[in-house]
Amino acid sequence: MKPKSCPKPKKKPKTRVKPAATPSRQERLFRRAIIEDIRPWGKFRSYPAAEAGAIKVVTVNPGCALSLQVHQKRSEFWVILDPGLEMTLGDKTWLTNPGEEIFIPRQTPHRLRCVGEIPGRVMEIWIGRHSSEDDIIRLQDLYGRTPEGSAELGGKKSPGMTG
Repeated sequence: MKPKSCPKPKKKPKTRVKPAATPSRQERLFRRAIIEDIRPWGKFRSYPAAEAGAIKVVTVNPGCALSLQVHQKRSEFWVILDPGLEMTLGDKTWLTNPGEEIFIPRQTPHRLRCVGEIPGRVMEIWIGRHSSEDDIIRLQDLYGRTPEGSAELGGKKSPGMTG
């Protein structure tokens, strides 16, 4: 099944606003375990993988967006790789910057939209031992994959369609 083409965003992205929440214990522990090592050629950041259910690179095409979604069994940690991505986390929406790191607590609504002219990528780390694609509850979706179509509620997803 060929995915539908992506509609253009209906409104202009809001200005950059950082979520103003006190980090959870899980977020503090995860961030504390990140290692940054400076080398003569630059640096690298190593992220803790022991609790990761998956590590993925997600690509969002221009004008497209992931579902506004929540997860019951996992938190996520995102590293923005490219410009042109708009993040919604809870009730905050902002334009992200490459290299920005975002912790998404379990059960927090979130979405990523590509407002740029080229595809945008994010590295996504699932935090939780019982993580799977079945842990997506869609609150809003541009492609007709509503909560009735979520695996938790007995529906089926389109092959190859995530987020």
